[in-house]
Amino acid sequence: MGDKDQNNSVDETPISPIERRNSLEKHLQTRPDPRDLKDRHILLDTNAAPALQSAAQELERHRATDSLKKGLGRRPDREELIERNILPDSNAAPALQGQQKQLERHMRANSLGQKIQNRPKPEELIKGGILTAGEDSTKE
Repeated sequence: MGDKDQNNSVDETPISPIERRNSLEKHLQTRPDPRDLKDRHILLDTNAAPALQSAAQELERHRATDSLKKGLGRRPDREELIERNILPDSNAAPALQGQQKQLERHMRANSLGQKIQNRPKPEELIKGGILTAGEDSTKE
């Protein structure tokens, strides 16, 4: 426990004025310029007086909040987005909707394949009176 107290203690050895000045000059030389601090959002990029900066920042926050509320109020509801084909008409989880769409596409392809295989031959259509003898659509 004594070692821990020694590590956390503050170094109170006196620093000579020359060392202090050299240290300060060294740190001032590597100090970032105000433009860099503004770009990194450390300093506020404003021309307002420091006493007014917090009020200006609060006002800007309220403007953004009001704008978001207004935009959300005009947002169409889910049913309208489904009608406009913006949202899928599905109750599946979003992570599964892609697979659901792919499955529906495969099922539709299989159904069309079966219907094509089971469609009547031209001879059957001629017998049924749907096609005439010179109207064979497969020879076009």
